[in-house]
Amino acid sequence: MIPEHFSFEVVNRVGRITLNRPDRLNALTFESYLELRDFFAHLDTREDVRAVVLTGAGRAFCSGGDVEDIIAELFARDMKGLLAFTRVTGALIANIRKLQKPVVAAVNGVAVGAGAVMALACDLRIASEKARFGFIFPQVGLCGADMGATYLLPRVVGLGHASELLFTGDIINAERAERIGLVNRVVAPEACVPEAIALAEKLARGPAFAHGMTKKMIEDEVHLNLNEAIEAEAQAQAICMAHPDFRAAYEGWRQKQPPQFEGL
Repeated sequence: MIPEHFSFEVVNRVGRITLNRPDRLNALTFESYLELRDFFAHLDTREDVRAVVLTGAGRAFCSGGDVEDIIAELFARDMKGLLAFTRVTGALIANIRKLQKPVVAAVNGVAVGAGAVMALACDLRIASEKARFGFIFPQVGLCGADMGATYLLPRVVGLGHASELLFTGDIINAERAERIGLVNRVVAPEACVPEAIALAEKLARGPAFAHGMTKKMIEDEVHLNLNEAIEAEAQAQAICMAHPDFRAAYEGWRQKQPPQFEGL
């Protein structure tokens, strides 16, 4: 599957997705929403990809949906057509979360609207000092509950910070994003993508099957009570113990060599 609306390459088992409309701050179109949705589902089938980096070309990560290409058409749609669009955008986020491989966002610049939610949906976020984040839906007369934002954001930054960001639509800088836990770390602009790639490569060298299980359990356990979560983790860990990677790690330890993990 060769994408048309963004660039993709695989280096050292890391798939690098780069949104590539720098003149429009990597704004998304109807077509790019659909292609990204399908591409994240496709990545689950790629044995050559063990981790993913998502970033943007130029000075922006993603400025959200393209106002010129999308808004005018949405005004012409009935409720059925509007719902079809919002379900596509939500499915993109769902597929990022469902992907059983770690996804690292290299937030190299502005990430607002859909761009902010895409970064939020990634497992880890490395931000440039120039990055800006905004769940700006209220600024355009929409609710903060878009693309899974009201599900994901309180889990990442807590209810108080999430409520403030989703009600106000305020744009915050990278320093505050790090302070409230929205990003894992802030680095110099020139280090943003290289640091994200280095982190993804580290994850790609790890146990892919176990990483997939970790991501699944993070997602699934939010619906469980403590006893149910402990039982689910007991079963998940027993499955991992039966996987060849568990023995590979042991043999690597015995031989004082890096383990050679099999993969999924």
